[in-house]
Parts: sequence; C-alpha cells; structure tokens
Amino acid sequence: MRKQLSLPAAVLAAVLSVALTACGNDPGSGPGGSSVSEGPVLTGIRWSVESVTVDGEKTANPTGAHVTFTDEGRAEGNYGCNRFGADVTVEGDTVTVGRGVMTEIGCEKPVMRFEELLSKAFSGTLTAAVDDGRLTLTTRQGDTIALTSDPAVPDAPLAGAKWTVTSLISGETVSSVPAGAERKAHLTLDDEGTLRGSLGCNTFSVAAEVDEAQSTITLSKLATTRKLCEGPEAELETAVLRVLEQDSVTYEIEQRSLTLTADDGRGLTAAAPQP
Repeated sequence: MRKQLSLPAAVLAAVLSVALTACGNDPGSGPGGSSVSEGPVLTGIRWSVESVTVDGEKTANPTGAHVTFTDEGRAEGNYGCNRFGADVTVEGDTVTVGRGVMTEIGCEKPVMRFEELLSKAFSGTLTAAVDDGRLTLTTRQGDTIALTSDPAVPDAPLAGAKWTVTSLISGETVSSVPAGAERKAHLTLDDEGTLRGSLGCNTFSVAAEVDEAQSTITLSKLATTRKLCEGPEAELETAVLRVLEQDSVTYEIEQRSLTLTADDGRGLTAAAPQP
C-alpha cells in the first residue's frame, strides 16, 4: 500500500513557485496574469481629427474637430461645431468610450454630416494605434478615425489679443459671417478695461469689466462712429451690435478661439492669430 506524502503548506508553495517559473508560467507575465500590457500614450495631447472612414468612404474634417483624453478618464473636445464629453476607459490599446453629452448647436450641412459620422465612430470599443504623432482609432466594424497630435498651444490672453469675428451665434444656430465681410469685424480689450475695434463697418469702444471667476464681461454703453454701411458689412455689424449692446456676456477661450454669448442666446466666435 502506497502512503501519501503530506508537505507543509509553505514548502508546497515554494515548490509550485519554482515549477511555474521553470515552465515560463509566471502568473504576472502571461495570459491570465495580473499585469496589463502598456498601450500608446493618449492623455494630455490635443488630437486633431483629420478624417473619418465609414463603410470604406473617407470624409475629411471640414473644420476644427479635436479630442483630448484626460487623466481623469474623460474624453473632451469638439465634433467640428458642437462640443462633447464622454467617460472613457483606456486599457492597453483598447479605448472604451461611454455614453457622452454634447451641445446641440445647428451647424452648416457639411459640418453636421461630419459630426454625425465622427460621433457614431467615436463610441463603444475602439483599438488605438499611435505612429509618429498620428493616432488611428478603429471600431469593431473596421471604421477608422485618423488623428494627429497638435503641438501644445496656450490659450490666447483675453486682453491684448486682436480677436477677429469668424462666426455668429443665434440660439442653437451657428453661421459664418456674411460672404464679403470676412475679417471685417474685430475687437481688442486693452489693459485699461476698454473693448474697442470694428463692428464690420463702424468702429466702436465700450468700457468692459471682466470677472474671471464667473467668465463674464460687463459692458457699459457702446460708442460708435456713424458711417452709413450697406450690404454684407451692414449685416455683420447689426449682428455684432446685438451682442455688444448687452449688459453682459459670458466668454470662453479655447486656445486661439474666443466665444462671447449673451443671455438671449446671441453670440459670436472670434479667432486670435497664432503667436
């Protein structure tokens, strides 16, 4: 009759450890182990969207779509017109995008179409691959989003920069400035607290009190020249006046872009030149 040999638990554990190591089955180094393979670095980089390919059809980005992955597990950015945010989980080269929220501004048709494609592709489980500053996100269906890393660009200062009006906001709708009046309207806040510039035809000045904590600008009575204006310049001037004649506006700066919005939903976006 064979007798079973009983080993103390500590000795048995040591024997098993040696055997596993000898076989290359270190539980922390292979399938089923506790370690997680390192994937591409995505956080802390502003990724500009170059294009989206859905069902084999590639659509180039018509505007400033971008995304940033934060260390807190969020993806934030712009689909091209509307801003968005979503919870994300990054494990190795797998990016899982949760249900997000976005603004609901009406945009021009090409931009809206691109937003639909991008928002549909940027959801669920994606595979990430980074090569020489280029990021490709691939869906399970094989659709792809091509992105490139932007160099770090600090936000332009509210005061001192020349902000050129690039689009007009009316409630939930964003539109370009009237054709023929591009780059005609601009504004600059000086160190003495005076906002001045061009409405598109006439020049203006107004005392402006900035509350950085609330991101608001309180405006006094606007002073303008009285030149008679016609056509696109007059149309642009009317729209800008409706914003600057408000008692106050909220402001938001994202890199070189400024958005001013009044309580009635009217507003404008403006761009500062690159340094």
